[in-house]
Amino acid sequence: MDLLDISQTTSDNETTSVKRICVIGAGAGGLAALKAIVEAPQHKAGEWKVTAFEARNEVGGIWLPAPPTDDPPLTPLYDSLTTNLPHPVMAFTCFPFPPSTAMYPSASVVEKYLTSYAEHFGLMEHIQLNTAVTNVARNSTNTGWTVTLSTGDDSNYDLVIVANGHYRVPRYPNTPGLDLWLNAHKAKHSAWYRHPLDLGAKVLVVGDGPSARDISAEMSTSPTTKTLVRSVPNAPNTEIANIKTRGRITSYCADLSKVIFEDGSTEEGVDFVILATGYELSFPFLSPEILKPGLAPPIPPLPRDTYNSTYNVFPLAKHIFPLQSRYPPSSLAFICLLMRVVPFPLMEAQARVIVHAFANPDAIDDTEEAVDIITHHEDLRREIGDIDADATSQKISKLWHVCRGDKQFSYRDELHRFAERDGLGMVVVPDWIKEAYEKKEVLRELWVDLVSKGEADDWVRGVGEKGEHEWVDVLRRMIQYAENREKRLAGKEENNIVGDIAKL
Repeated sequence: MDLLDISQTTSDNETTSVKRICVIGAGAGGLAALKAIVEAPQHKAGEWKVTAFEARNEVGGIWLPAPPTDDPPLTPLYDSLTTNLPHPVMAFTCFPFPPSTAMYPSASVVEKYLTSYAEHFGLMEHIQLNTAVTNVARNSTNTGWTVTLSTGDDSNYDLVIVANGHYRVPRYPNTPGLDLWLNAHKAKHSAWYRHPLDLGAKVLVVGDGPSARDISAEMSTSPTTKTLVRSVPNAPNTEIANIKTRGRITSYCADLSKVIFEDGSTEEGVDFVILATGYELSFPFLSPEILKPGLAPPIPPLPRDTYNSTYNVFPLAKHIFPLQSRYPPSSLAFICLLMRVVPFPLMEAQARVIVHAFANPDAIDDTEEAVDIITHHEDLRREIGDIDADATSQKISKLWHVCRGDKQFSYRDELHRFAERDGLGMVVVPDWIKEAYEKKEVLRELWVDLVSKGEADDWVRGVGEKGEHEWVDVLRRMIQYAENREKRLAGKEENNIVGDIAKL
């Protein structure tokens, strides 16, 4: 039976054909999903009704600040955080940041941007704040979902979108000895970090993601930090100013001051460890009957259930819809599980796909999706190489939702191609976004330099008042400026070498 043709019973026992949609979370992903639904012809015709439930008192998700008092904190947002992508690249395609916005805006600017997005598109009336979803289960007739709220209320929904984010539950390495350090309060996850503190003369930061790099740079300038040690897997041993870089930690010693690295070297006198080691995928409102914990069994064939390894949700059609046998895949959707992507426009594309699949459940070809999943699995297995089966499964789960290179852009194009049938037309990721993403590190390094020199505001003043093309022009000028600067520096270095040789 087609799920979208199943009638729901209202509280006053009247039967209606209106399909009820639940969105869990009102961060960027939830807002993108909500906008796509509100603008769908089915919603405008009164055939769909949608409610987004947000546990916090405002929208914004991870970008909404909160003190590090909860366990785990409501957000890992630290005080100095700015975006690690230029905002013209990371913005929703339908809603640019305001003119003159700093190229790498602060978290407070992004929070205001998301609030403005919700207000501009009339989304707030569909959001219930201060209300968490505590349980989602198939109803007694297996025709829809029973959603339990923190208020104690239960409601029936035809369709559910999971948009609770994946930066809440800290991931801890299983390194020997770490638990001892954690229990002794000699180590803590970066989820609790907000600003530099007096953590001792020698601080060790574990990890190599954006937060690890930001926290390392910030802690290294703290007046109490004499030495900042970074642990980066497979990194060579280096020492620049007061920052040391070492490889992966293989053991935390019982004396609570020494660690051992993968090359056998040690670091003694460590006063404190900050673990910038990422986060687990966590969906506490989904029971094991809906989402089984742990790694999926070896494939092929695909399992009949959906699994959460904490690194990936598997198997999902298009990284969105659970491809299993318990309920129609198009009745439940996960938004933005992918990593190393430009999130906001990807959420837009996934939201279009979700709306199209909700309206047309048969559009998801189970066989075709299964083939795509198995192909992706085999590609990763070949890439990993010859290791034992358990290690292979674990490694594949870690890489499953990671987009490398330009894969995210071809994926976005594929999503828009699928959703093109919704009548809104095909959308293609423009070349300038790919170019800016490829140069993201160069651009950010240049921007930091411009900020330090007090020149950053001059680059963006008034930009965007006449349209997106002004931001594109600035990004391309910044890339050219950075490349010319590198050439000048390289030329000076070469001249210095020639001069040194001449002196000989």
